[in-house]
Amino acid sequence: MARVLINFAHPALEKSRMHAHLVPMIKSMPGITFNDLYERYPDLDVNVAREQELLSKHDIILMQHPMYWYNAPAIVRQWQDLVLEHGWAYGHTGNALKGKYMSNIISAGSRELEYRKGGRHGYPLQQFLLPFTQTAILCNMHYVSPYVIYGVHRMDKSDILAEVQRLKSVLEKLKSPDFDVNTLNSIQDLNELIQEPIQNA
Repeated sequence: MARVLINFAHPALEKSRMHAHLVPMIKSMPGITFNDLYERYPDLDVNVAREQELLSKHDIILMQHPMYWYNAPAIVRQWQDLVLEHGWAYGHTGNALKGKYMSNIISAGSRELEYRKGGRHGYPLQQFLLPFTQTAILCNMHYVSPYVIYGVHRMDKSDILAEVQRLKSVLEKLKSPDFDVNTLNSIQDLNELIQEPIQNA
């Protein structure tokens, strides 16, 4: 059974439309470790030893955050700078994360069609996440293309609740005792783990 860690970063959760609904769902799921970086480190004073221990204990590391200026919120960079130390996460003796899987769970205000050539943002969203891909490679991890929720600004309450159920389905699959983690090597992105849309009850 894969051990799943979610490092969550949202500097203004009280203003969020999507993550304010996703977070309670995730916190209620047994078998998922939820690590709220801004809640734990409001002054960005990251406890390196704690974070490294969390990483060591998990097989799948998911960075959950909104798309902020084509990047992640500031604490994610702070976390990377401090936690992924040379000699621990990378370098000749840095093998602590070898073989683990890393990905992102991202909300984007714009629709998917706006993340392409000729669209408002000009490039696929995954292209803005190349630093995560290369970080995973440097740390001897496998990077899986992210789970993306597009078009949040246009969603109504029922759309948001449907997205909560879709992500829940993905997380249930990742932590299932019969899930083969090697499956992550053969999928295009985490969205692909959903075979059929989940209908609201």
